[in-house]
Amino acid sequence: MRLGTFNVMHGRSLADGAVRAERFVEAIVGLDADVLGLQEVDLDQPRSGRLDLAALAAGAMGADDGDWRFVPTVYGTPGETWRPADVPRPAGEPAYGIALISRFPVRDWRVIDLGRAPVRSPIALPGGGPGGRARLVLLDDEPRLAVAATLDTDDGPLTVVTTHLSFVPGWNAWQLRRLTRRLTRRPAGAATAAELGNPAGTTGGESGGARSDGGDGEGDGPVVILGDLNLPGALPGLLTRWRRLAATPTYPAPAPQVQLDHVLARGAIGEVRAVHCQRTPVSDHRALLVDLAR
Repeated sequence: MRLGTFNVMHGRSLADGAVRAERFVEAIVGLDADVLGLQEVDLDQPRSGRLDLAALAAGAMGADDGDWRFVPTVYGTPGETWRPADVPRPAGEPAYGIALISRFPVRDWRVIDLGRAPVRSPIALPGGGPGGRARLVLLDDEPRLAVAATLDTDDGPLTVVTTHLSFVPGWNAWQLRRLTRRLTRRPAGAATAAELGNPAGTTGGESGGARSDGGDGEGDGPVVILGDLNLPGALPGLLTRWRRLAATPTYPAPAPQVQLDHVLARGAIGEVRAVHCQRTPVSDHRALLVDLAR
């Protein structure tokens, strides 16, 4: 089984600053992941040609309609004008968020609210086009969510979670601790895939305005977190005491210096056979892939 996490930077290439559907699909196909968490995912955004990046990725992986979800965190465009995605999305309104895609059947889904930092923070944005210089801007933080899926695998159920944590120092650590606490026991009221449904109307799976966040979490079975945690190196493992399945720099893509993207596990997850930090034709992050023998 290959698990992966990839901050796709809305499908944009560092080579020419453009977003092209065929190049994005090529990047996803090249990962050959069985389960993939995506961050910075666009839907109906003018900057990315109004593409449905989650649907493109699901098609590239061969996932069935019920086995992937796009979960918007904001409507509008990050860094410009946006509002929290806390109600169903009006048709055609731009959205941005996270996605989880599985080649395994998904038994149920859950969306977990991780809150939002109340302060603005400087963040470096990559420049557009070849040789474009990064620019430092002061941004409001976005609402942060996680999406969890319980998968039916050949070796039994496996819960996989993806998230994109805050860029504000300290708040990202708090959000990660909050997430792992939510994943301690299975809530009686957790939503099934049918209950989460498709409130925003996108083919395949888009959850908008649905929050099934209870005080408890996912039971004693194995759980994996895939995501851009905006926390460096060994820190996520130290904060959570979860097993860190991959230790390699992932950012920036041309010459990685720091690991911001992580795969963390709790429980009997199996043996790590290989770790790949893969550069693709898109994004300023590399994709992080872990091959497991379960």
